[in-house]
Amino acid sequence: MTTEELRTLKSNLTVDARGTACPGPLLAAKKAIGEIESGEIMEILSADEGTKNDIPRWCEKVGHEYLGFYDEDSFSRLFLIKE
Repeated sequence: MTTEELRTLKSNLTVDARGTACPGPLLAAKKAIGEIESGEIMEILSADEGTKNDIPRWCEKVGHEYLGFYDEDSFSRLFLIKE
């Protein structure tokens, strides 16, 4: 998806992991994924650069659809659709 498409997405759940370092954002995402239904969108907020690699790999491993990310001033917004 393009950055503009990601900016207009409405997520079903936002996980704010900006205060954690690797592997905190990934662990927060794993814990929170159970709160949404299959086909719903989760957004992860993270200031840790490693999250941009960790979340796509995790999605591929477990079958979630990684949609992409875009950067804000001091953090990134990453999006996925639960399997």
